[in-house]
Amino acid sequence: MAQHSLHIVLLLLLKVLLTGAEDDDSKQTQTKFECVCEGSSCGRQDRCYGHLCFSSVIWNGESHVFQKGCFILEQGEMTCKTPASINQVVICCSGDLCNWNRSAIPLPPPGERINYSVNTLVIFVLSPVIVLLILSVMAVVICRKIHQTRMQRLHAHDDEHGTIDGLIASNVGDSTLADLLDHSCTSGSGSGLPFLVQRTVARQITLVECVGKGRYGEVWRGQWQGENVAVKIFSSRDEKSWFRETEIYNTVLLRHENILGFIASDMTSRNSSTQLWLITHYHENGSLYDYLQRNTVDSSGCLSFALSIASGLVHLHTEIFGTEGKPAIAHRDLKSKNILVKKNFHCCIADLGLAVMHSQTNNQLDVGNNPKVGTKRYMAPEVLDESIQIDCFDAYKRVDIWAFGLVLWEIARRTFSNGIVEEYKPPFHDLVPNDPSFEDMRKVVCVEQQRPNIPNRWFSDPTLSAVAKLMKECWYQNPSARLTALRIKKTLVKINNSLEKVKADC
Repeated sequence: MAQHSLHIVLLLLLKVLLTGAEDDDSKQTQTKFECVCEGSSCGRQDRCYGHLCFSSVIWNGESHVFQKGCFILEQGEMTCKTPASINQVVICCSGDLCNWNRSAIPLPPPGERINYSVNTLVIFVLSPVIVLLILSVMAVVICRKIHQTRMQRLHAHDDEHGTIDGLIASNVGDSTLADLLDHSCTSGSGSGLPFLVQRTVARQITLVECVGKGRYGEVWRGQWQGENVAVKIFSSRDEKSWFRETEIYNTVLLRHENILGFIASDMTSRNSSTQLWLITHYHENGSLYDYLQRNTVDSSGCLSFALSIASGLVHLHTEIFGTEGKPAIAHRDLKSKNILVKKNFHCCIADLGLAVMHSQTNNQLDVGNNPKVGTKRYMAPEVLDESIQIDCFDAYKRVDIWAFGLVLWEIARRTFSNGIVEEYKPPFHDLVPNDPSFEDMRKVVCVEQQRPNIPNRWFSDPTLSAVAKLMKECWYQNPSARLTALRIKKTLVKINNSLEKVKADC
């Protein structure tokens, strides 16, 4: 049956194609053509003469009857223009012996016939093809438009920020990263390299190895003129985070020893796709989260980590006034995975994709356009119960303080005292699952008002006892009761001074 159906489809398509030829034939002069003649009506003759030649097949109820012959003009016009039926198909042509190699395809038996009109069949066959072609063209056009828009945005940055104080792409060749960054800072920008230089540096980087993966994409160790750099490659769906982090890192006067050093950002087309790169300093010790799982610290190391993180947080939270001032910035996703350990065992804060900015000059709060929120395990009570004042910048700073207290707890657990140390565990490890839901955290933090457990051994160590008191003051349920970043830094300095004095006395 399938074979007969295919015969019908081919036959009807052929009929459609020949219709146009028939129209042209009707306009010709009434010239008679020699035609092949076969069938009962031909007798002994194998040729006949008429205005049209034809081939036909008729189902007589028992078998197919094939015929070839000729029509006079009036008869031909009438018969040839009659659509094929379930019992008869006639194919006409004009020209000498034009029906020689043309045979009508046999009709299937009546029980197997499909009664489609010519127009319906054409629509049925051609419509899906046409729709697929249109959709394919539209998809290609849309993809090219998106890619062009992205690249135009980057070129616009180049045009606006191509040169600063004579530092142009041609200067990159013989410079080191330190040279370029020093020039940037001393030139007064304090916001990293000019965009043209950023792109030049980015496109000279060789990726060496993947050192981390996350929901944002991947982090690679790369090399630029023999120097290690970190390359954070964002997935295409996370363009908003890349754009926001680029925007924050290019903020004037952001550069600080306890903020991850920004080198360049580039939106580039590689392997026929758009890639979003963020290039920063490379720290081989990795994140604080990774470091604490592998290593323990003494009291001095604990305070070094804590004080350097607090210093970075103070710099972020502080607005610097002036013509080339810096807005206040709240991180919004502070956690041990977003803090890196440097070679000197100080820390620097990274991952500013969710940061918010505020300037007192115009009282403008810039929260960006990234709908993502922070990490659930580190969320403050007011975020979990949705009572946070989203139009108040201080509210975001207090969220950072809550998270800092949890990071401080992680460091303290891995601090040796009296020969004892706890294994690494994330905050609330004993109260929520490995991947807690929003509701899990809300129940523990807001409803039950629980806090990470503080081991008894901490209170027998002066440093850990003071650190424990400090972290508790970061965990108040009432956000306004929490310490400020500056107060935390000053307290840690005092604790560190006390420790140094004890060491000196010993």
